[in-house]
Amino acid sequence: MKQFSCFVTGTDTGVGKTLVTCAIIHGLSQQGMTVAGMKPVAAGVTLQNRQWHNEDTDAIISASSIMLPPALVTPYLLKTAISPNIAASLENTVIQWPRISDSYDQIREMAPSVIIEGIGGFKVPLSESYTAADLAVQFGLPVILVVGLRLGCLNHALLSAEAILSRGLPLTGWVANHIDPMMLYDAENIASLEQHIPAPRLAAIPYIKNASIVEAAKYFDFSTLKSQ
Repeated sequence: MKQFSCFVTGTDTGVGKTLVTCAIIHGLSQQGMTVAGMKPVAAGVTLQNRQWHNEDTDAIISASSIMLPPALVTPYLLKTAISPNIAASLENTVIQWPRISDSYDQIREMAPSVIIEGIGGFKVPLSESYTAADLAVQFGLPVILVVGLRLGCLNHALLSAEAILSRGLPLTGWVANHIDPMMLYDAENIASLEQHIPAPRLAAIPYIKNASIVEAAKYFDFSTLKSQ
């Protein structure tokens, strides 16, 4: 496998999409590939050295094989940490594909492999008539679904997988990420997901407080990733 690009989505917000995105970037980079990350839309910023920063965007930039400017990695950086359609409306901004596509094309010129992180869950609204699912369709890349292991994850995961496949997108695999250290019967939940999601499990990341991307990457078998 000389290159691999994909779209990373999740069953909800806060399930570990950024950790998984960065772990994949790190793991593929360790195999000698030039890999860049992208988070087209991010909501929630802090002011550092007179510049607006988003934690997820900064993590992706740090993990990437090449140094990219934040404006290219995240063409839509929204200040308020709420649903992107509402955050964009507050700033009189409309999230549109051409601006995202232009950034993606520029990144592809520098890195043959691009790992793209979505925002929120698979179908979170980006505007009145545009969702993260529409964005994934326009990229047309294999999708990796991050399942945050907590009560209710089975329903969220199966609905998300169904939504991905119904749009004709290849579901290249899914990741079980333990986000609730008190979750009961986590192994049984993973087994149930393996039975019902028609795609391979790429990793099961245990609950690790303040997990690093290097630690998370250890739980992946990167040989199972296939570009489509």
